[in-house]
Amino acid sequence: MNSTPSSPLLTSKRKESSNGNVLDIAEYSDRLELYNELNTVAYELLAPPFELSHLVLMSERHWVEQERKLIGELCAHYGISPPNTHENDFSANFGEFRLRWERHTEYSTYTIYRAKPFEIPFEHPAIGYVPQEWLACLPGELLVATHIAFEDRSCPKRSLHELVTLFASGTVIGSKVAGGAASVWSDNQIHRDNFDRILIHDENLRSRQVGRLVQRLLEIETYRMLAMLPLPITRKIIPQLARADQRLAELIASNVEMNSIEDEQRLLDELTRLAAEIEQLSAQTSHRFNASRAYYDIVKLRITELREERIEGLQMLQEFMIQRLSSAMGTCELVHTKLETLSMRLGRASALLRTRVDLSMEAQIRDLLKSMDNRAHVQLRMQETVEGLSVVVLSYYLLGILGYGLKALKAGGYDLDVELLTGLAIPVVVLSVFFIVTGVRHVFRKLHRDKH
Repeated sequence: MNSTPSSPLLTSKRKESSNGNVLDIAEYSDRLELYNELNTVAYELLAPPFELSHLVLMSERHWVEQERKLIGELCAHYGISPPNTHENDFSANFGEFRLRWERHTEYSTYTIYRAKPFEIPFEHPAIGYVPQEWLACLPGELLVATHIAFEDRSCPKRSLHELVTLFASGTVIGSKVAGGAASVWSDNQIHRDNFDRILIHDENLRSRQVGRLVQRLLEIETYRMLAMLPLPITRKIIPQLARADQRLAELIASNVEMNSIEDEQRLLDELTRLAAEIEQLSAQTSHRFNASRAYYDIVKLRITELREERIEGLQMLQEFMIQRLSSAMGTCELVHTKLETLSMRLGRASALLRTRVDLSMEAQIRDLLKSMDNRAHVQLRMQETVEGLSVVVLSYYLLGILGYGLKALKAGGYDLDVELLTGLAIPVVVLSVFFIVTGVRHVFRKLHRDKH
């Protein structure tokens, strides 16, 4: 039995399939990068007990090259391969500690892990094992500094008295998290070493839950501070907004009392200057307010992901964070709304005043046109008077010329009565000149109408 020959197209596709690529379609240039970004592990795979120190440094984007250079120098010191040129995150084991570096839009994070048993939490923090001269060279300004001590389940749970001693602030907040699989305590205070502290006790966490829990707590610490960045700026501009609001009210009130266009234009200049000041404030703060709102949403999401349960007698992390943070965010939102409202009011006031100025100018132009029309009417009357006089003058000169002509004829031998003929010619000459002048004026008026 004869077999049907295979199609070249099908043969080609089977050949490609054997090489593992079944699609001969152009691939989007950033497809793999996007997939890798989605599947990047944002947390370390950790097993208690361990301690970590977390730093968040605010720094401009152009500092990223210096950060990579410093990471490379640290790697060279410990004989470790440095990060690639364009990497924005790096994690490596340096023996006594493990370092994770991440570069974000406006800040960088440095997290130092030390997976060793410890007797007293926070007594020998992980950051103490990193060369201090290297830490001193890190670019940027410190925003967040956090120590986390993670105790394993074999360690007995600490009493409230021990917790108060560890945090040394007299105020402890805490809760069970991850559905009761761990307990977390903090005091949300900066201690003498310039770090705040979080203590975690493992009760029934799975291996991957450990890293996720730590990452969520670090993100809460980071993003709550980033969300509050506009607060100092907000407090500074509140008096400025109050003065601007009062000034706007005064300008609007004075709008009623103005009688001249010069006063209106002067008021419009003042409104324009005030609007420029408000727009400058808005431009300086709008980006920060929008970023703060996004960070606040992340904080609320991460707190929800903790799945907290109350520990009797302690305030939960969610209650503490949202209560304090929502107040600050409410102030920022209030000022942001006030800026937008003030800007809108200034726009409306300026628009109304511009309308008033335009109407005043139109009235002036109307009066000017009316005055010009009156002057044109007067000029027309004067022109008509001049035209009447011109008829008389032309007639006079023509009659004079006619008289000289008749006298010349009489001197030539003709018997003429010069005075009588001149007198008889007067109505003929006057009427002829009148009709000629009127006809010429009519022709010019017709030409003017045709052009328009």
